[in-house]
Amino acid sequence: MRRQYEGIREDALAAIARVCDSQCFILGPEVEALEREITALTGAAGAVGCASGTEALWLALVAAGVKPGDSVITTAFSFFASASAIVRAGATPVFVDVDPGTLNLDAALVTQQLRDRKVRDRRLRKKRPENLRAILPVHLYGQCADMDAFDQITQEFGVAIVEDAAQAIGAEWSGRGAGSLGVTAAFSFYPTKNLSAYGDAGIVTTTRPEMAEHMRRLRNHGSPRRYYHDEFGWNGRMDAIQAAVLRVKLAHIANWNQRRRQHAATYDQLFAGAGLTSSQASSHRGAPVRLLSRSPQAKHVFHQYVIRAQRRDDLRKFLADRKIGSEIYYPLPLHLQPAFSYLGLKAGDLPVAEQAAREVLALPMFPELTAGEIKLVVESIAEFYT
Repeated sequence: MRRQYEGIREDALAAIARVCDSQCFILGPEVEALEREITALTGAAGAVGCASGTEALWLALVAAGVKPGDSVITTAFSFFASASAIVRAGATPVFVDVDPGTLNLDAALVTQQLRDRKVRDRRLRKKRPENLRAILPVHLYGQCADMDAFDQITQEFGVAIVEDAAQAIGAEWSGRGAGSLGVTAAFSFYPTKNLSAYGDAGIVTTTRPEMAEHMRRLRNHGSPRRYYHDEFGWNGRMDAIQAAVLRVKLAHIANWNQRRRQHAATYDQLFAGAGLTSSQASSHRGAPVRLLSRSPQAKHVFHQYVIRAQRRDDLRKFLADRKIGSEIYYPLPLHLQPAFSYLGLKAGDLPVAEQAAREVLALPMFPELTAGEIKLVVESIAEFYT
């Protein structure tokens, strides 16, 4: 982050000074301008700035019609907020396993589960399985989930698609921007994200303008105008300094994402050249490192460059001893988190997510990374395995 800051320091400080001079610190012209610019970037019909990516998820779900007593299908392999936002909306998360290649929510498993429930509920004369209101796929690590398959699910079952696009600003599926692929979508601007604030911030996009207006009320205590409240909302407003900084960075995001793709290609080439990798989704097949699959329809933005590694924890310690950073996203699937024990799921219920949690390792990935640094990472991994 420091390298990025040095490159935009003067512009960022000028944007912050502009807000201080205006004395408009919450919402206002800077947030409105950012909303217009994100709308244009994503191809959505509208965008609503808010306080965090978690707040964005809650707004996206509630605007899509999720309410107490409903259920929402989502992945078990994601950050906690993907599911906790469902609970905050009063609904129950239904965890489904992930695709072994991409680690995104497995659309085939979702379809099969819905068809099985449809048969069962027809017998019980229920109109909607367990009040199923929405499906929330996560565009994990910056690659969109299989949105062709989820579009088919929407057509067959009439269930809303809400995108968790927290890691996917600028990503695309078949030329359509993340944020315009479902009825609503949530983005995070946490400081580690591709497009990052100097604090916490998020934004929600939607393909339906009326939903944008609803979310504007929800983020502001359900108020369409000051001191008048049509419904119960929350204080989820974005502050203007974050919006101003994000607008500076937004001018660079296409270039930064392109650099991330170039770095990923360099990693790929170096891993292959070292004879370390396998692209097989089912097993390592003798190779100590497996690369995740990339869909040809997806324009990946590589929020993370993640490998699946044998002896992952030992490898991570080896790298740390050489001052090479890494991270595990995510060490414990959501269905095994203590907070979700009430759902009654246990180890072995979602085996692909559980195996991924034992193997995934995120390697250094940021636009200012150098080719020499990437080479050092791969050489160090090769040294570990030899």
